[in-house]
Amino acid sequence: MERTPIIDEAALPALMDRFYGRVREDAELGPVFNSIVEDWPDHLERLAAFWSSVMLTTGRYKGNPMMKHLIHADRLKPELFQRWLAIWERTTAEMLPPEAAAAMQAKAQRISENLQQAIRLRGTAQPPVAAEPATPVSKPYGSSPIFDAETLPAALRRAHTTKPGVWGVIRVLEGAVCYHIEDGSVPPALLTPATPGLIRPGQLHHVEPVGAMRMQVEFYDHRPPLAA
Repeated sequence: MERTPIIDEAALPALMDRFYGRVREDAELGPVFNSIVEDWPDHLERLAAFWSSVMLTTGRYKGNPMMKHLIHADRLKPELFQRWLAIWERTTAEMLPPEAAAAMQAKAQRISENLQQAIRLRGTAQPPVAAEPATPVSKPYGSSPIFDAETLPAALRRAHTTKPGVWGVIRVLEGAVCYHIEDGSVPPALLTPATPGLIRPGQLHHVEPVGAMRMQVEFYDHRPPLAA
């Protein structure tokens, strides 16, 4: 039996209008949003498409919200996220059935946590690598499937290594990924399409999505350059 969608897509435009009307009037959020958003009708339409994609997997939204927020990272303090969530909770509770409101609130909380994590990590775009020259031949001998935040295997989310003698490069195609090296030699790194991550042979590591993303791992029998 086909499951009835928890969110009515037709309710999203009115929800965006009331919620961001309150955001624009908020003493702390308003100055930030009003200075960034140039075309509010277009912005609200894009946000309705975003929530349609997030909650109903319609694929209507084609942007990269992670990178848009990172551009303004210096202005997005933790307390602003809490104010945003408080207004979101109040507005969704007013305008949606309880089950739908709870689902939207839980999703917003996870999005907020992912954005704040990305902002904290934005200064560590990739782990430092040794200065030894890369092997001239730099084509991978193989690669993984392309994974997104839903299909990324559990094995890659926990500590693991490549096979002996195998180097790897994490290529983020869309969005962002947090790259952890388990020995603590470098801090966690935020990988983006412009900043791939190097995997050394035998080095314990794991990755975790930071919001919506697509990534792939290339495998080499030599140390590769990190050119995008």
